[in-house]
Amino acid sequence: MAKGHRSQIKRERNAQKDTRPSAKLSYARVSVQKACFVLDAIRGKDVNTALAILAYSPRYASSIIEKLLKSAIANAENNNGLDAENLYIAECYANKGPTMKRVRPRAQGRAYRIEKRMSHITIVLDER
Repeated sequence: MAKGHRSQIKRERNAQKDTRPSAKLSYARVSVQKACFVLDAIRGKDVNTALAILAYSPRYASSIIEKLLKSAIANAENNNGLDAENLYIAECYANKGPTMKRVRPRAQGRAYRIEKRMSHITIVLDER
């Protein structure tokens, strides 16, 4: 067990918390593989360049990620008091979420399973 009072343990745990502005979208109806194509294109770029890439990307995930990036920029300006011009995407990743299982009728009374995958997408910004 950890030593110290419960409030002291919480204080130490919160001191180690990441203070960079971020935004997370849970249960996005796009698979991890499809989201990662778009996230790989914007990783490490400054936010204006990333927004331009997302605006002209034909993929469905780009519209979701564009909204999420705008939310992360708003979080940085309002909560952390940072300037949007100096921000860049420090981290962006997609984790696997739950899978909705559906059934597709097939010939001769068979049923095939359709898996509708979800993902949890996270964007973390930082200042240059």
